[in-house]
Amino acid sequence: MIKLIAFLDGSVYSKSVCEYTAWIAAKVGGSVDLVHVLGRRDESGTPVDLSGSIGLGARTALLEELAELDGQVARLGHKRGRAILEDARDILLASGIDQVHTLLRNDGIVETVQTFEKNADLIVIGKRGEGTETDEMHLGSNFEHVVRASHIPILVASRDFIPVKRALIAFDGGKSALKAVDYLARNQAFNDIECHLLSVTDASSRANQQLESAAALLRDAAYTVETTIQAGKPEAVICEKIKTGQFDLLLMGAYGHSHIRNLIIGSTTTAMIRSCKIPVLLFR
Repeated sequence: MIKLIAFLDGSVYSKSVCEYTAWIAAKVGGSVDLVHVLGRRDESGTPVDLSGSIGLGARTALLEELAELDGQVARLGHKRGRAILEDARDILLASGIDQVHTLLRNDGIVETVQTFEKNADLIVIGKRGEGTETDEMHLGSNFEHVVRASHIPILVASRDFIPVKRALIAFDGGKSALKAVDYLARNQAFNDIECHLLSVTDASSRANQQLESAAALLRDAAYTVETTIQAGKPEAVICEKIKTGQFDLLLMGAYGHSHIRNLIIGSTTTAMIRSCKIPVLLFR
């Protein structure tokens, strides 16, 4: 059975994360693990020794009060996490997904991804967390770390759920793009989705051959496929294609270069996720 992992943080994206997870699970007949990761300060409700954090002269009563406050914050964090997971489970159950498990995790988000993805087929996350959910110029602080740490496909949910009818595949002939095509070809439950393969490069016989080869693979899996080769800056061409083509999902490779190279010349992945208004399925 296909297993999906949905990471929830209580942001406004959490509802669409659940809805996209339910949509995929219904398509492939999968089970779902709903995961909420607590911050490291929330890992324990036991009193904390604060004697070294306040200068000389502080009263014992104040230290005890601060320790108790810290414990209350931890306990509230656990209760909030449980509430988030219960609400998410209700959404999945209402959508007809009955194989749903909830997990409250005391660990870092990257470590949690690395642990759970070993037995999973796809991860679903929101584009932005609570701290950046209203800022369209920034992604969640852990977003790139999570994507780089994972070796399975990651669906980045948009703010609102929209049924997927048309998908755009950003195709450059590389390994990640081929993984995206292969993923759709192997999962024929999605073949009611119209696919459009877009290669952003100068037209050449090699580019056309690669594109048509990928299109043939999808057509053999009963997909309706169109192809386009267009020159230009990738993120600009892809964004314009999404706007004019009324696409509901973008599939693309993620972070194909090193951190250092991305710092120097920027990252197409980050630019696309930041500006794209539709969900993005990423392949590494």
